Amino acid sequence: MGPGPNDRPLLVVGGAGYVGSVLVRTLMAAGYRVRVLDCLLFDHGTSLASVFDQPGFEFVRGDLTDRKVLEPALEGVAGVVLLAALVGDPVCRKYPELARATNDQGAKRLFDLVDEAGIERFVFTSTCSNYGLRDTDEPADEDAELAPLSLYAETKVEFERFVLEREATWRTCPTILRIATAYGLSPRMRFDLTISEFTRTLATGEELVVYDADSWRPYCHVADISKAIRTVLESPAQDVRGEVFNVGASDENYTKRMVVDAVQEHLEGAGRVRLTEGGRDARNYRVSFEKIRSRLGFQPDHRVPDSVGRLIGALRIGAFDDVEERPRFYANHTIPGVHVAGDGGD
Repeated sequence: MGPGPNDRPLLVVGGAGYVGSVLVRTLMAAGYRVRVLDCLLFDHGTSLASVFDQPGFEFVRGDLTDRKVLEPALEGVAGVVLLAALVGDPVCRKYPELARATNDQGAKRLFDLVDEAGIERFVFTSTCSNYGLRDTDEPADEDAELAPLSLYAETKVEFERFVLEREATWRTCPTILRIATAYGLSPRMRFDLTISEFTRTLATGEELVVYDADSWRPYCHVADISKAIRTVLESPAQDVRGEVFNVGASDENYTKRMVVDAVQEHLEGAGRVRLTEGGRDARNYRVSFEKIRSRLGFQPDHRVPDSVGRLIGALRIGAFDDVEERPRFYANHTIPGVHVAGDGGD
């Protein structure tokens, strides 16, 4: 089995983010000690405010591209979960140097340090976007050809290959998780992801313009992503060492039209929608999640239609009135050689 509760801490890199702030709470509720490394690129430190005074929690502010920060952050940890990345095509396209510095070079430096130290576990959250555009209706399993269509996906594929090509020399136990597009409520809420963007737009009475409504994409709730990471950490090393797992549920593959229909059902058809063609996003793929179900017994607990209803309820009471549609970079954050300004997205 992997590192357990009350042992040495787990390091969650990017633990203040949309998924990370949920994962941290999941692990701590299970009795784990957690250390978070996050540069707070989007000025989102409040996402962890409620756990700062809990026993077993540590926070290190810094960047994974900075070795002087990484080395002390790794001291004494039993495992590392790498969530941190510049996420999504728009922001990576706008800041390509930063995307490569973080998603590729920084991730590789981190893995080298983890492996050199012989840290027990390393979990990397990759993306199902690696499958890109598929010319078949057959859902992609982990052996399917990778066809990244964006710089974001290219950096994820590059790092996957970097890790897997070093199998002969591993001292750590690495696992790669290709995550479906995330959705669900989080302390660090995002509204630039498909489910939350569609829901907020329609629930607030704005017109939603949907491009390529019949293109497919898989989705997974942030709580279920966290559950999958915990499942991998607690699985025997021989079951997860060097393995790639798609993370999601096979019945959570939806077209954009199906997502709109799920939201409209909760709004009794009141939302304003315009369907059109010619979007910039060419991705169209369905994904199989049979491997993680059969090998590790992982089953997600959430489904899009129910979660959309809960998000609408939260929006109606004004829970996210102060959350921007697209997260903004923290104005004073700098990475050596890179000036950061502007907004992010997916």
